[in-house]
Amino acid sequence: MSQRTLVLLKPDTVRRGLVGEVVSRFEAKGLGIVAMELRTIDGDQADRHYAEHVERDFYPPLRAFVTSGPLVAMVVEGDEAIEVVRALNGATDGRKAAPGTIRGDLSLSNRENLVHGSDSPESAEREIGLWFPNL
Repeated sequence: MSQRTLVLLKPDTVRRGLVGEVVSRFEAKGLGIVAMELRTIDGDQADRHYAEHVERDFYPPLRAFVTSGPLVAMVVEGDEAIEVVRALNGATDGRKAAPGTIRGDLSLSNRENLVHGSDSPESAEREIGLWFPNL
C-alpha cells in the first residue's frame, strides 16, 4: 500500500552535514521524495507540529532545539512508507537504537536524534498538512 509520510531532518542533521547521507538512506530503500524544503521554524510552528507534547516536561528543551537552526522538511512516499521510515529512523534514543538505523549509526542523544517520522496515517496527514499545505 503506497503511503506518504512527513520526515523532518532536524537541526542537528543540518548542522552536522548529514542531510545527504540521511536522504540517501530513504532513497536507497526505494522511497520517493514528493517535496523537500530547507526552512527554519518558529515556536508557533513547533507547537503546532508537537501539539500532543506541548504540556509535557520534555517539551520546552525539544522546542528550543527544533527552532535552533535550519531543518529539512520532506514528504516521502512508497509502500508502507510510515512503517518503513520509522524502521529506518530507529529507536528515539540514539544511544539505544539498533546499528544500521539512522539514529543507531549517527546519534548519541534522545533529544538531538536527527530525524522525525510521522507515527501513523492520521499523524502523517495532519503533519503533511502543517508543513506542505498545498500537497
